[in-house]
Amino acid sequence: MAPLDQLLEFLRIPSISTVPAHAADTARCAEWVADLARGFGFNVAVEPTPGHPIVTARGPVQAGRRTVLVYGHYDVQPVDPLALWTSPPFEPAVRDGCVFARGASDNKGQILAHLLAAGEVLRKEGDLPVNLIFLIEGEEEVGSTHFGPFLSAHRAELGCDVVVVSDSTMIAPGVPTVAYGLRGITGMELVVRGPDHDLHSGCFGGAVANPATVAARLVAALHDASGRIVVPGFHDRVRPLEAWEREAWRRVPYGDTELLANTGAPQLVAEPGFTPIECVWGRPTAEVNGIGGGYQGEGSKTVIPSEARVKLTFRLVPDQHPDEIAACVGRHFRALVPPSVSLEIRAGHGARPYLADPNSPFGTAARRALRSAFGREPVLIREGGSIPLATLMRDTLGVDTLLLGLALPDCNAHAPDESFPIANLEAGMRMHRELLRELATL
Repeated sequence: MAPLDQLLEFLRIPSISTVPAHAADTARCAEWVADLARGFGFNVAVEPTPGHPIVTARGPVQAGRRTVLVYGHYDVQPVDPLALWTSPPFEPAVRDGCVFARGASDNKGQILAHLLAAGEVLRKEGDLPVNLIFLIEGEEEVGSTHFGPFLSAHRAELGCDVVVVSDSTMIAPGVPTVAYGLRGITGMELVVRGPDHDLHSGCFGGAVANPATVAARLVAALHDASGRIVVPGFHDRVRPLEAWEREAWRRVPYGDTELLANTGAPQLVAEPGFTPIECVWGRPTAEVNGIGGGYQGEGSKTVIPSEARVKLTFRLVPDQHPDEIAACVGRHFRALVPPSVSLEIRAGHGARPYLADPNSPFGTAARRALRSAFGREPVLIREGGSIPLATLMRDTLGVDTLLLGLALPDCNAHAPDESFPIANLEAGMRMHRELLRELATL
C-alpha cells in the first residue's frame, strides 16, 4: 500500500481519546499501529494502561550502537464544531496537495512518516543503523495521564541516547525546522460565588455583589494597559532571551505578516520591548480560555448570577515552575477578591518549560539530516506550545529530545479542517532515514 493510502486508512479511525464513546475506536487504532509495525518486522507490544494502550515497536538490537526512541501519539482531538468542517473529519479528503482530516497533522501524519521510513529500511535491508524504539501512546490529547507511570515502570527497557519527536511545527513549506525549546504551562479554574441562587437584578441589584463582575475584574487585573502581566512575582524567574536567539529569529522566514495571516485577527499585539514572534516563542503569557456566568440564551433575563467561572492557562518560559506560578497567581487573586463573594481556585494541569542546546552533538546531527533531506539550512526556533513529555523524558530517561516538526503553522491542529501536506509525509520519510544515518555516526 502506498504511504498516502496508509495515512488515509489511519485517519479514518476516530481515535478521540477524551470521548468515552470512542474508547473502542481508540483501542482499534492502537492495534492498527501495532499491525503496521509488525508487518515491517518490528517486535511489537500493545501495552495496557488504566486508560488507552501504549504501542511499543522495537527494531533489531546490536551492542555498541546508538539507541534512538521515536515518540508519537495515535489519539486525536474532538471534532467540534462539526459544522465548520469542509469535509467529514474522519473521511479524509485530498485537496490542494494536503490531506484534510482530524489527526492529519496532530499527530498521525507526522508519526506515520517515521514509522513508514523505518519500516521500509528494515524490510529492504533487514536491519537499521541504530537500535530503534517506537513509543506511541493514546492519551496525549488528554494530558498523557498514564504515560509518566508507564515510562517510569519501563525505564530500563526504554533506555536510549536521544528521543525524536515530530509533534511540532515546520515554520514554512520546505523549511526544515529544529525546535530547541518549548513553553511550559499551568492551568486553573476560578469559581466566583455570590448569592446561593440567581437573583432578580431589579430587586437586589446594587445591594448584592455580582460574581460575573468580580470575575471580570479579576481577569482584568492580570495585565496592565500595555499587555504586560502584573501579577507580583510572576516574572521573577523568567530567563531573558539570548542575543543570538533574537537575531536568529529575525532571519526565520516567518514573521508578523505570516503570523497574522494564520490568525484571522485584525492585528497582532506584543508585550512592550518584544516582537510578536518573540512573545510567542520566548515570553510567558496569561490567557483566558473560557469565561461565563448567568444567562446565556437569546434575549435578556435580568438576573444577578449566583456564580461565574473563568478558565485560565499560563504559558511559562525557562526557568519558571508551574507550581510556583500557580501559587503566585492564586495569591494575587485572593488579595483582590472582595468579601462580598467567595473564590474557589481549582488547580489544572501543568508542565515545565523545556530548553535544549541545538548545538549539541545530537542537535548538529539532526541539523545535518534535515539539510540533506530538504536541501536547505534548517532554522532554529522555540515553540510556543507545550509538550510535557520532553521534560518527562529528560527527567526519567536522562536524555534530550529532538523536536523536528512536519506540521505547518496553518495546519489547523485542534480546529476544523485540520490538514497535513502530502509533500511533508514524503519529506518526513526522507528526514527519518537521514536522521538514523547521522545519529549512527556519533
